[in-house]
This record gives sequence, C-alpha cells and structure tokens, in this order.
Amino acid sequence: MNKIRLGVNIDHVATVRNARGENYPSPLRAAILAEKCGAHSVTIHLREDRRHINDLDLKEIKLKLKIPLNLEIAATSEMLKIAIRHQPDFVCIVPEKRKEITTEGGLNLNYNQIFLKKIITKLKKNNSRVSLFIEPNIKDIKISNYLDVDAIEFHTGKICNLINQGKPFKAELSKLNKAVNYATDLGLEVHAGHGLTYESAKIISKIKKIKEFNIGHFLIGESIYIGLQNAIKKFQKILK
Repeated sequence: MNKIRLGVNIDHVATVRNARGENYPSPLRAAILAEKCGAHSVTIHLREDRRHINDLDLKEIKLKLKIPLNLEIAATSEMLKIAIRHQPDFVCIVPEKRKEITTEGGLNLNYNQIFLKKIITKLKKNNSRVSLFIEPNIKDIKISNYLDVDAIEFHTGKICNLINQGKPFKAELSKLNKAVNYATDLGLEVHAGHGLTYESAKIISKIKKIKEFNIGHFLIGESIYIGLQNAIKKFQKILK
C-alpha cells in the first residue's frame, strides 16, 4: 500500500486570529490538535510581512510539537538566520511576493542559484531536511537535483484550479505524473501542495510516488463546519 504522509498547514488559523488582533484562535492549539489527530507534520509559513504566522508562533510550536515541523521560508538572509536558530525538522523554500494573496507559483530557480545553494547547504548542515517549492517541469527538477535538496514539493495550483472549476485536467495530471516519475528516478522525494481539496487530493493521490501532501487553506476552511479533527481524518482517509 502506498503510504502518503499528511502535513497540515495551520497558517490560516493565524489569519483568523490576526483579523481581530486577538490571541485566539491559537495556532499552537491547532498544531497540537493536528498532532493528536495523526498528522505526520505541521506546516507554517513565516512570511516576511508576518501576515499570519509570527515569530512567537514559530517559537512556541517548535518547542511543544512532537511531530516534525515544516517551516516554509523565502530565500533571504533574515529567514535563513531564523531557520538556523529554531532548527525545524523540515524547511521548504518558497517564493514570496509582498502583494500576493497566496503563493502564486513555484520558485524561479534561474535567479541567484549561488545564494540558494548556500542557503540549502547551511540548512542541511543544521540538520533540517530541505525541499524546494517548484513547478512540475523537468528543467526545475534538474536544477533542484543539482542544488542537492532532499525533496521537492510540486505546486499543484494549476491542476487543482482545473478540477475545482470542472475543466479538463487529464493533460495536467499526465504532466504531473511524468514530473513525479522523473524526480523519483533522480532520487528526490516528491511532495505536493497548494489548492488541494477533497476532490483534487483524491485524484492526485493516485500518482503513487508522491510521498507527502501538505494541505492548509481548504482543510482549515472545512474545519469551520466539521471541526479540525474531522477534516484531518477525512483527508487521511482520502490519502489511504
């Protein structure tokens, strides 16, 4: 049986908290609950503008979480220092623009590769598993392999949007499948994330070599109606 790990992204618990400037709902409480519900990891994105998760959240969650913490960061000197200091189990390097609503695509790996290589090397020496958030194409997979990361996470936004809108998605699914196979053959572990719902997770999880799904916005949204525990369990059932 294909064992797929589920990473629960709790960023948008912090989004709700920050909407009123209160100290609730608590991202830490959500992280601990995800752990109790059988999530394999918890993901948080410490953005440069701190629009949801903040530095105190990172400190508290890293201190109290027993399952792996996956910290998403931009490729900057500030974020590297923070990741080195807190030493999360996993670090995923993601693109970041100040004005974007959410991450709009994969990393531009043609930009500043020397600096990116330096960040990856330092993080790995600090005992963090390092992944890159990229588009599912051969060129970016080759560059990721050259940069010596442990894993790659494919941006699944395009195919998820097609599925969500009821549009043809078979060509994009085939493209994703080929990218997964190519990366796996190079020895890279493959993850998937962005825009995933029950329906799109079910479809994409049929690609047998994807090892990890990181799901946040839809899962947190569903928890409003059915509770965080039930939303996590429903995704666990789908990924089995």
